[in-house]
Amino acid sequence: QVWQIRLDMHLLNHDGNITDAASIAGIVALCHFRRPDVSVQGEEVTVYTPEERDPVPLSIHHMPICVSFAFFHQGTYLLVDPTEREERVMDGLLVIAMNKHHEICTIQSSGVVMLVQDQILRCSKITAVKVVEITELIQKALENDQKASRKEGGKFGFAESIPNQRITAFKMESAAVDTNDVEEQAGEIIAKADPPAEVFANPVLHTPGTAQIGEGIESSWGDLEESEKEEAAEEEGDSEAAAFECEKVETEDTSTRRETKNDEPIVLSDSEEEEVVVLEPQELPRKTR
Repeated sequence: QVWQIRLDMHLLNHDGNITDAASIAGIVALCHFRRPDVSVQGEEVTVYTPEERDPVPLSIHHMPICVSFAFFHQGTYLLVDPTEREERVMDGLLVIAMNKHHEICTIQSSGVVMLVQDQILRCSKITAVKVVEITELIQKALENDQKASRKEGGKFGFAESIPNQRITAFKMESAAVDTNDVEEQAGEIIAKADPPAEVFANPVLHTPGTAQIGEGIESSWGDLEESEKEEAAEEEGDSEAAAFECEKVETEDTSTRRETKNDEPIVLSDSEEEEVVVLEPQELPRKTR
């Protein structure tokens, strides 16, 4: 059994370098989160409520922090933490994610600038210093929040969010809906609405295999390209030639047949070789040419 955790981020104000801000917000949210305590006995799993047991934090082994670098004039100038205006005129962007143990988690480069080895090494050294500073700020903020919550005697994290409904921000209280005069209200709305410019009683078939109901533009899905039209024409010509050949063979077969009675033998004549073949009735096949 595993926990499934989803992290949603909503941007309230974007003034540049959204990657670094999102990485810090995400790691802080995961460190601050508390999940319900669980006990497992055989195949029986028990999830305890916050009132029964205090929620426990997630097992986070390290904090990967992103640091972004903007390059200008084909990498001549380097800028850390670019703003929105600086991102508009930069030539390239390099994002390095690293933890406080100087372990690189990911590197992403974008833009039109070509970076050399010395530039990437320089950015990695700057990232190592910045990550240590940001990690210390995050840990200090989490400790202060925990001390303040314990000093007040209240719960924090997941347990505190449940009664205040902070997790379900868009939740609304249930309310009764009056459905007595729904038809009258619907009739009034329809009467006040403007009629459509054109009503299509039946589906509009622009091309075989497509259909359209209501207003809209013609679809070009059924249109064939020039090469497809040529292939279709060739296939149609081949099918017509095959049909003509088949009809010709059937005509020749019909001309060589002779109607006879059941007890009389069948006599077939070949006009070219002037040969006569006599078959007894019991030896007649289904089709005789």
